Amino acid sequence: MNKTIIDRIGNTPLVKSLALNVNPNVSLYFKLEGNNPGGSVKDRAAYNMIRNALDRGEITQDSKLIEATSGNTGIALAMIASIYNLNIELVMPETATKERVQTMKAYGAKVTLHPEGIEGARDYAINKVENEGYYSFNQFSNEDNWKAHYKTTGPEIWEDTNGKVTHFISSMGTTGTIMGTSTFLKEKNNAIQIIGVQPTDNSKIPGIRKWPQEYLPAIFNPSKVDRILEVSREEAIQMSRRLAREEGILAGMSSGGATTVALRIAQELSEGIIVSIICDRGDRYLSSELFE
Repeated sequence: MNKTIIDRIGNTPLVKSLALNVNPNVSLYFKLEGNNPGGSVKDRAAYNMIRNALDRGEITQDSKLIEATSGNTGIALAMIASIYNLNIELVMPETATKERVQTMKAYGAKVTLHPEGIEGARDYAINKVENEGYYSFNQFSNEDNWKAHYKTTGPEIWEDTNGKVTHFISSMGTTGTIMGTSTFLKEKNNAIQIIGVQPTDNSKIPGIRKWPQEYLPAIFNPSKVDRILEVSREEAIQMSRRLAREEGILAGMSSGGATTVALRIAQELSEGIIVSIICDRGDRYLSSELFE
């Protein structure tokens, strides 16, 4: 048996929509990334980034690590760092939920809250790297981010749908999930449609961003995404609540956003098999307005 916590990253369940999808000719599946040990899809990228940096000799147990994060990547990095006895500082927007901050601290990470959102957190981390000798994984430009999904998420979806998936839907933050999964699925069948989810203007949805050009993740390649659809904060909130009440899936707001788009796509199709990413678990949002 000799399985470690790291061996439990990935191979997450793919479950069929029981209620929300009302098109009888379309199957909608949710990939439950909250079943990763750290509670989100970011476990995959965090492990791949840390393990490869260690293997390349870029970091050691003496390294001062820092990363800007909106939440889930930070939790995942804190968990993996604890396993390898690494010291890490995580910088988040000060609007982050209490559960996220406490979870990172529980794993032993130092948490810094920044008043200027994720962009301010990114600038803060870059300054520490350039002036104080810190090492940042920089998930926004780290090839090991998207390659984690090329190695794991994409193949899992292909195998679990017996190669019949027609549409893949993912909210876009760092864009690692959609880049890696798209790269793999398009190699298998270029006709598979890859649909990204962004917030509407002035909508703030944790985990989904419409980046200003100067902050656009370097790993993002627009040619790998067939369509980008937008969701409002209110749509994402309402769908997160419906996921819990109608499907028994407790998930965060970004998953509500992705599900909103998945249902739009389902209504467009005469037939198809849609896979939508459920990014994380909803219990890390219980102190927020999400489920009030």
